[in-house]
Amino acid sequence: MDSLLDRSPWVARTALPWVENVLHRVSTLVRSRSRSDPVEYLIRTHRRLHPRGDARELRRAYEVAARMHDGQFRKSGDPYITHPLAVAEILAELGMDTTTLVAALLHDTVEDTSYTLEELRSDFGNEVALLVDGVTKFEKAYYGDEAEVLTIRKMIVAADIDVRVLIVKLADRLHNMRTLDARSPASRVRIARATQDVLIPLCERLGIQILKRELEDSVLAAIEPEAYRQIQAWVAYRPEWTAYTDAFIAQVDAALRAAKIKARVVARPHHLYTIWRDSIAKGAPEPYELPRVAILVDGPDNDCYAALGELHSRWRPVAARFKDFIASPKNNLYRSLHTTVIGPDARAIEVQIRTEEMDRDAVYGIVARFRFAGRHGTHRARRGGRAAAERTSTTRTVPDQLAWLRNLVQWQEQAVDPRRFIESLRCDLTEDQVHVFVAGVSEGASRDKAPDASDSADTPRYAGRHLVLPAGATPVDVAYALGPDVGNRCVAAAVNGQLVILSLPLSDGDVVEIHTHEPEHAEGPSPEWLNFVRTPQAQLHIEKALRLRDEPEKAPPIPLRNRALIGMNAIRMELHWRERRLANARLLYAVTAALGFPDPQTLCIAVADRVVSAAQVADLLIEEAEGDAVVAATTAGAPHLASSRPVAAPAFGPGQPTGVAALNAGATRAPLAP
Repeated sequence: MDSLLDRSPWVARTALPWVENVLHRVSTLVRSRSRSDPVEYLIRTHRRLHPRGDARELRRAYEVAARMHDGQFRKSGDPYITHPLAVAEILAELGMDTTTLVAALLHDTVEDTSYTLEELRSDFGNEVALLVDGVTKFEKAYYGDEAEVLTIRKMIVAADIDVRVLIVKLADRLHNMRTLDARSPASRVRIARATQDVLIPLCERLGIQILKRELEDSVLAAIEPEAYRQIQAWVAYRPEWTAYTDAFIAQVDAALRAAKIKARVVARPHHLYTIWRDSIAKGAPEPYELPRVAILVDGPDNDCYAALGELHSRWRPVAARFKDFIASPKNNLYRSLHTTVIGPDARAIEVQIRTEEMDRDAVYGIVARFRFAGRHGTHRARRGGRAAAERTSTTRTVPDQLAWLRNLVQWQEQAVDPRRFIESLRCDLTEDQVHVFVAGVSEGASRDKAPDASDSADTPRYAGRHLVLPAGATPVDVAYALGPDVGNRCVAAAVNGQLVILSLPLSDGDVVEIHTHEPEHAEGPSPEWLNFVRTPQAQLHIEKALRLRDEPEKAPPIPLRNRALIGMNAIRMELHWRERRLANARLLYAVTAALGFPDPQTLCIAVADRVVSAAQVADLLIEEAEGDAVVAATTAGAPHLASSRPVAAPAFGPGQPTGVAALNAGATRAPLAP
């Protein structure tokens, strides 16, 4: 690495430490000014975007968090309260609402202190409790190697109820990545890999590029530290790059003014991870980056195409380097025109063309709904953020940005095996995607007669449907994306008018026609399809049709939600036999702590799994009873009737019981604990 730095300009090698020292001193100065009031910066930042944000609620949340985390320290030696405060500050800088900032301040209290979820819900309400519970991890001591997978799954389900769960988690991980130097080298790599595998793709799907860029650079610093320092030094000193982009910007600006297109042109350098991925990771001896500028149009979408025409009329475009994400937005609804032209001095330069509104959405993604909502700092984002979308100031109708999240939750309802779910999640979140179009579905094809590509003219069902699928998807994935009825009856497919094998990987822009049997002649899917389908939906429906999921040895385990309810019902039954009933959840928390479990949900799962007997829990509840927490069932005339009535259990999982309905799927096969 020393030799690599030696080839970097001397100014860069000497300037980097100086710049880092100045930034550290400025940060220290800002913090010292607000040391007497730790939440001053948080409140000031929040009210800059939301003037009527609730400062009193933020102070109250900070006081509770500081009290609960008192005496706890991070691995860096800093007081633990600095972490939730930093997470809240990140979210305030993004422009999130007061409720989200309160949840950020409290997000580790339930997991790391004696503060219970019920206490938090009582003190701060259901919304904050939902967000905190959504990011609370399952403990590895009780859930083993599946703890991390189960935590991700729980977070995804909670995010379908309120997307802010994911935003809090991303801010939490960003601060952890910023302070990763306090961890061992092995821990740095492990945390960075986990961030790269799941959280960065989630960030991409939410469109929050401002977070994704820093997360990716932090991952690069942890996994490839030498390459990170090399690129950092290279980027710090490259006057020719700046001079070239400035000159090109001036020429483009003049051309747009002459064409009477109102726009501004700005430089858009790539971040360090992208430079590494496109150069060093591909074997290049030195970093390399194409200059890039963005044309931000102040006008309707059509002006973007006018600017594109003006650009291509002056500089020759590079073939196969044009993409229209305005006509075909990405899964995260990113919209822009991308092109590469041969600019001055015969150098290639990348150009992005979009409106100011598109640029805002490209930078902030779903956070833009909160940052620019104009709702004075109080927002709701229930059910995948749909309510937040309805309250945005813009009246423009756009496709649902979180449709992929609901599809993912629907998939997890069936794919209850946590490891299978996480594998499918990684597949579904991959950045490599293909856009395909459906020509139609032809009915009545048979194996004795080869289908003709022109048959679709008589049956234009699904014609024109636009699908975004993971790279490597096949015509079978297309068939199941149209529904299990189409997929199970699929017998052949035509791509761009030509018959193809069903396992053919599709390319961007392909037009696919599906040929199916009539329902009475359909034989169902082939087991071989499981070897090449890429989408979770296709895998699920094929397994169902082949009845693989009905075989006990292949059946997935019972969902956590169901196991918790089994355990709770077993405890109720034991109390019933003792002519007692549980009147409230307060005592259950005390018994949970006495038995060494982190929360009642884990205790009830342990009862269902026969780790702890329901009789033992019932005895402890009676022995430890205070007041009316456990009361004798003495209803006049029917002493056992009252005790046998269903008694409300604590809300397991994120939010209220209705908020975790997605976890209710799966058969209950395990017997009750004795």
